[in-house]
Amino acid sequence: METQKHNRKRKASNSTPKGRKVAIKEIVREPTSGGIIFKREKDKIKILLIQDAKNRWTIPKGHIEPGETAKQTARREIGEETGLKKIEVLGWLGKINFRYRRINKLVLMTTQVYLVHAQDINEPIQKEDWMTNIKWFDFDQALDLIEYEDISKLMLLAMRKIRTGGY
Repeated sequence: METQKHNRKRKASNSTPKGRKVAIKEIVREPTSGGIIFKREKDKIKILLIQDAKNRWTIPKGHIEPGETAKQTARREIGEETGLKKIEVLGWLGKINFRYRRINKLVLMTTQVYLVHAQDINEPIQKEDWMTNIKWFDFDQALDLIEYEDISKLMLLAMRKIRTGGY
């Protein structure tokens, strides 16, 4: 009986422990672009956020296609992810670096973020199938919902530029 127990332990130690991650075999760089979208509704500034498949509120963004500038990508991705077409890309706010695992790859994502004005306050928004939700929020509520500190910092910069007209 002791031998069986010992053999079971040995077999278990030769297998990959549950939850152990596969070794990283490749590093991939992914340039992306998106925007902090705002509209003026009476005396309030509203910010548009999307809720991703993991229920995290964030900004619309996507991969830069070959031959496309970051600004062009921001405009295209915002149109695709929100349905908004009547927008003006006012200026660049900064970039954010993300790092995450995709099975055996380390993905280094750099996102260029622009300040974007939704020009028609009544233009309807629409979410893509992969999103959980999409919604306009008062600025303070949007700031509270964003889970990414780097995006929060750029949102504060965006609000300062909106208030001063310095875009």
